[in-house]
Amino acid sequence: MSEKCNRRRVDDPGIVRRAVILQILAEDAEKRWSEAELRRELYNIEPHALHNAVLMLQHAGVLERVGETVYVSRAVRQLDELDLIAV
Repeated sequence: MSEKCNRRRVDDPGIVRRAVILQILAEDAEKRWSEAELRRELYNIEPHALHNAVLMLQHAGVLERVGETVYVSRAVRQLDELDLIAV
């Protein structure tokens, strides 16, 4: 079986939300990400699941949105700076 056949795309909401936050915090917490950039980096996640995760995180106040870009809220950035979020 080819390697491509063995890979499954992730769509579990909890896993996807964690992946989005970890991706954003692993780089630069100040960086703004478009959903297209997140899709490129998190290529094994179903696009609809990624979109839904971004909306859920935004609604919960974890992410903020300006136009087409999202970034972590000030509260999340502060928790990350205090090493209360282990990345």
